Amino acid sequence: MNVEELRLYCLQKKGSTESFPFDDETLVIKVMGKMFILINLTGDLSINVKCEPEKAIALREEYSFVKPGYHMDKKHWNTIEIDGRVSKSLIFSLIDDSYDLVVSKLTKTEKNKLTQL
Repeated sequence: MNVEELRLYCLQKKGSTESFPFDDETLVIKVMGKMFILINLTGDLSINVKCEPEKAIALREEYSFVKPGYHMDKKHWNTIEIDGRVSKSLIFSLIDDSYDLVVSKLTKTEKNKLTQL
């Protein structure tokens, strides 16, 4: 798993855009202007994904590579260390869940715009 594979997977999701709003080391991918993943581009590969609070805690308890969200609201965000301990299917599942959670919180107008894309 590498940055480009993560990036391409995320950008194929409807309404997704990429930017560097914080610095040139953190790629942020949004749906309809709302963040659903942050990808660390320097050092060890890691991502931040959004989770329901109960699921965020459960994932941290189950997997040693899941930590509270770095520089994020730790109640809703997890940092996933991408290394040999985590499967590609789990990474993609967590990204999907994050995207779906953000989409579920969009306004009705935003959801309508998203379906029109």
